[in-house]
Amino acid sequence: MMPITFDRLGDVTVALVPAEELDAGNSAEFKREAAPLMEATTKLVFDLSRLRFVDSSGLGAFISCLRKLNAKGGDVKLCGMSKQVRAVFELVRMHRIFEIYATREEAVRAFAS
Repeated sequence: MMPITFDRLGDVTVALVPAEELDAGNSAEFKREAAPLMEATTKLVFDLSRLRFVDSSGLGAFISCLRKLNAKGGDVKLCGMSKQVRAVFELVRMHRIFEIYATREEAVRAFAS
């Protein structure tokens, strides 16, 4: 199981991605666990501070979440990326699709502006 813990900061939901790896082995489970969060909010921040590895399936899971929220006028922002994970996002140009912040606070504040 991959229970996603989350906090609500005003109208923004901040969800901690609990796994160290998000790949073909667990990305479907991640999407299932994230689904209720996406039903309940339009402003979602994924805290990736525990994540150390992501593959194309993991990247696809984040894109899927973004599409679902965009479809209802919402958005997903990312924070707390390790250098390794950031390198993968940049390699496939996903840093142009997602807004990426160093901290939760910065990501939450970005929704206000």
